[in-house]
Parts: sequence; structure tokens; C-alpha cells
Amino acid sequence: MIKLGVIADDFTGGTDIASFLVAEGLSTLQVIGVPQDTQEITADAVVVSLKSRSCPKEEAIRDSLEAVRYLRAQGCEHFFFKYCSTFDSTAEGNIGPVTDALMQELGVKTTVISPALPVNGRQVYQGYLFVKGQLIAESPMKDHPVNPMRDSSLKRLMEMQSQGKCAIISHDVLVKGPAALRAELERLSAEGYAYVSLDAIDDRDLEVQGEVLKDYTLVTGGSGLGKAIARALLKGTEAKAATQKGEPNYRRTVVLSGSCSAMTQAQVKTYQGKAPSFAVDIARCVGSQAEVEAYAREVLAFVQENSQGEGKDAPLAPLVYATSDPDKLHQIQAQYGAKASSQAIENFFYTLAGLLKSAGFCKYVIAGGETSGQITKALGVAGFYIGPSIAPGVPWVKAINADISLALKSGNFGDENFFEYAQRV
Repeated sequence: MIKLGVIADDFTGGTDIASFLVAEGLSTLQVIGVPQDTQEITADAVVVSLKSRSCPKEEAIRDSLEAVRYLRAQGCEHFFFKYCSTFDSTAEGNIGPVTDALMQELGVKTTVISPALPVNGRQVYQGYLFVKGQLIAESPMKDHPVNPMRDSSLKRLMEMQSQGKCAIISHDVLVKGPAALRAELERLSAEGYAYVSLDAIDDRDLEVQGEVLKDYTLVTGGSGLGKAIARALLKGTEAKAATQKGEPNYRRTVVLSGSCSAMTQAQVKTYQGKAPSFAVDIARCVGSQAEVEAYAREVLAFVQENSQGEGKDAPLAPLVYATSDPDKLHQIQAQYGAKASSQAIENFFYTLAGLLKSAGFCKYVIAGGETSGQITKALGVAGFYIGPSIAPGVPWVKAINADISLALKSGNFGDENFFEYAQRV
């Protein structure tokens, strides 16, 4: 029986939480979109990865409801709406609208908001979200090209997006333990609060949350809470090793980066000094599809010319990147429009990925949630087995329907040497 059904709002977010569930001992299957077949799944947890973070909220609601209904049909009774630990969401959504829709579908009166992931520097204190010691609205996330974070208050963000009222449970309650947290949640629910933002500054706070929330019908948050719930679900049982079918292959590799996050900028800069790299020209991505395909073939030729061997000890794989610093990004958005330029980059990587697959590339290191989604779609991947961890929240995964290995990295995850290290795991 499925112990936990996860609805993730993008592909890297799905692999992020899946890696933590596997590490805690839950056998986990990640699927891309809602499966259309009714084949019974034999896993402790199922992660349904959607592309609902930045699409129109009506689409996000529709796809999320389809996912929860699929999981219910599989016998699941406990659900987790997973979003990024940086709460990537504008005042219009989509986290709030999707949460409201899931609550209504499941008959839930009150749920929690818990994006904290201390191991990656995401903490919540007094209801405010911090990234590596900075309020998120004062961090590089304020310049995110799709979901710029201009407010650090989870309470305000939820109430701007959704229909209900949000309360805060502060750190001084968490340190008193599960009984205190449970009592406060019950009190706030009785007072009519739909959402409760939970503080968490370290893993001990999340473990308290996991112990209380493991039996909730619906929770929302980041992979830190997912890890804590998985640990609580298996507490008192014999430790077991989750199935490791996701071990990476060591075939022809390419590194593709569409993220403009501060960490990905550093990763690209570091990798440029070690391996061949190609900067994508946005002007050549905004033309007709025939022009985009012609440009993608030029880039394919660069990748093929600079791909030298296979295996852990092979020379580092070539990098193709559309990663820009904030000033360059603002220039691009002013010239082409924010939405149009993002869509053009996504379409370029989608087109390039199809060509790379046909050329025999079977191993992909990818930076950026939207980029990962488009490339995964182009490769025809139906789902993943979760493999070994590269960095917290970033495992190797292997397609369930092909010998294709992928490292799907959320923009700010990993350190500066991530691209190189991933190829040596």
C-alpha cells in the first residue's frame, strides 16, 4: 500500500523529495505527469511530477486535481503537495490556488505550510523565509526570471494567493515537542485558520513536524518535511534499503543549463574553466521552429565534436548553457519579453534534447526546473527510478522505460563543482 502520495509542482522538485524519501527507506517511484494506465504500483511512495509551478493557475489546479485523484485510485490516503523550499510563487499563485483545490477535493479544513530545508540553507523563523541567512526578498531570489520573490512573509504570500487565513506557529512552540505542536494546530484549526505556517530552523524542528503530521490527510511544503514524515512513518520498524534501480549509466554525457540562479551562474563559471562550453544565443531561439531546429543542429554539432569517451574517467562532458547574470537577464527580458524569452529557451532545449537522444546521448546533467521539464518531455521519459545522491535534494535518476540517466538540479542546489562531481559519482 502506498504510504505517501506526493504531488510535485516541477520535475526537479519531484526528484528532490524522492531522493529524501529513498534515503529514509521508503521505496519510491517518480512518474512524469499523471499516468494514463491503471497498473497497480508497488511502492511505499509515489511522486507525481507536474509542470505546474509557473503555468496559468487554472492549468495548475486541473493537473494537481488529476494527480490527487490518480493517487486516491491507487489506494493512497496521505498526500503531500511539494513545492520549492524557496516558495517560488508570485502574489497570484500557484501555491495558494492549488492548496485550496486540494483541500476542497480531500475535505481538509486546515493544512500546513512548511518549505524549510535547513541542509540547503532554507529556514523559516517567525513566519519569514530565509535563504542562507538572508530574507528571501533580499536574496538573489528577488531576481528570479519566472517567480521573483518580493515578500519574505509566508503568511502574506498565502493570504495574497488563496481564499483562507494563515496563522503562524513559531519556533518556541516547536522546541516544546510534538504534543505542543499538535495542541497548537488543533487550536488554530478550531479558530478557523485554513493554513498554518510552521517555523523550522534545523532538522530537529522538522522531526517534530514529521511526528505530528505523518497521519495528516494533506500537508504542503518542501523536501525537508517530506524527509521528516518518511522517518516518522518508518519509526519503530526494521530499517530497510529502498530499491536502488536508479544507478547511473556511464554513456555519452552532456550538461545543459537553463537556470539563471546565483548558484547555477557560479557552477557554469567554474565548469567553463574545465570543459568545452557553448553559450546559447537567445536571438536565434525566437525565430520560426525551422530556424530553431537549424540552430539546435549547430549546437548538436558542437556537442558531438567535444564529447570524448564514456565512463567515470572520461574527459568532462560539454556544456550548453542559457544561464545569464541579472543584468544580462534584464536586458534579454526587456528586448524579447520575460515570458517570450523563457518560452524560447525552453523550446530550444526541448528541440536540442530530441536531437541529442537521436545522436545517442544517454546521460544528462540538467540545471533548472523548467529546463528539466522540457528535456525530460523531449526524451520521452515516463518516470524515474531514484538512484544515488549527488547533493542534498539532487539524486541520479534513471528512466523506467529507457537506458537514460538524468541529474535534474534545481537552480540553487549543489555547490560550485556540481557539474563535474555529478559525472564522477
